[in-house]
Amino acid sequence: MIRHAAIFQLIHKAGSTQEANFLADLAKLSAIPGVGAFEISREISPKNAFDFAVSMIFADAAAYAAYNIHPAHVAFVQTRWIPEVASFLEHDTTPL
Repeated sequence: MIRHAAIFQLIHKAGSTQEANFLADLAKLSAIPGVGAFEISREISPKNAFDFAVSMIFADAAAYAAYNIHPAHVAFVQTRWIPEVASFLEHDTTPL
């Protein structure tokens, strides 16, 4: 199992229509085959500068690799993530 997560900050104002639209489009990635336990969360800790987290689980490395090259994921990264995410931290883990 692989848990893929990204903790991120958007360029948009909190509560804006642009923020809501980005998060709605991000949620559409949950429909990509192999994606499980998809979740978008709002950061509540004052200990970091990030505002959101997105996480998902893949059964194995093959499922994660297929997600990374899926046309919907590639298009989202190019048209939404790169221009609208101010900063992020990617976190990919497997259970011990």
